Amino acid sequence: MWRQIEHYFNTYPQRKKIAQKMLEYGMKIHENSFHCGSIQLSDSKIARAFHVDRRAVTATRAVIMKEPELLKIFSNLLPTCHLKEVAPHMKWGVIEIIPADPSMPGILADVATIIATNNISIRQAVVDDFEFTEEPRLFIITEKQIPGTLLATIKNAKGVKGVLIY
Repeated sequence: MWRQIEHYFNTYPQRKKIAQKMLEYGMKIHENSFHCGSIQLSDSKIARAFHVDRRAVTATRAVIMKEPELLKIFSNLLPTCHLKEVAPHMKWGVIEIIPADPSMPGILADVATIIATNNISIRQAVVDDFEFTEEPRLFIITEKQIPGTLLATIKNAKGVKGVLIY
C-alpha cells in the first residue's frame, strides 16, 4: 500500500513522516480533522508528538483531502490495541518472530499451526507491514506462556529467521 501512495509525500519529508505515523497509529481524517478512533486530535499536539512543524500537519491534511486515492485510505483507518506490553502482566505469552523475508506468504500460518498443535490458544497476532516498517516483526500473544521446548520448532517454521519469547 505504501508504495502506491508515497509519491504524494516524497517531496516533503515532514509530510511523509506524518503520513507514515498516521498509518502506524491508525489515525484518520474525518470531517477535515485528525482522529484516533472517535477522539479528535489537534494539529499542534500531532506536531509535538511527531516532532514536526504544525504547518506540515496542516499541509498533510490538505494533501489527503485533495487526493481521492489518499482520502479513501486515510479516512478509513482504525487504531488497534496491541497487547504485547500487557501480556506479561496477564501471564500470557509473547512470541516475536523475525522473518527471513517479510513478504513471504505463510509465516503466520505456519507458526500459528505449531502453536495450535500444542494446544495453546492465540489471543492476538499483529504483523508489521513490511512496506513501511524497516524491521518488520510478527507478534503473537498467546493464552499462556510458550514452553521453551517449542522455541526450536518455531525457529524452524517457514520463513522464520529468529524468535524471541517473553
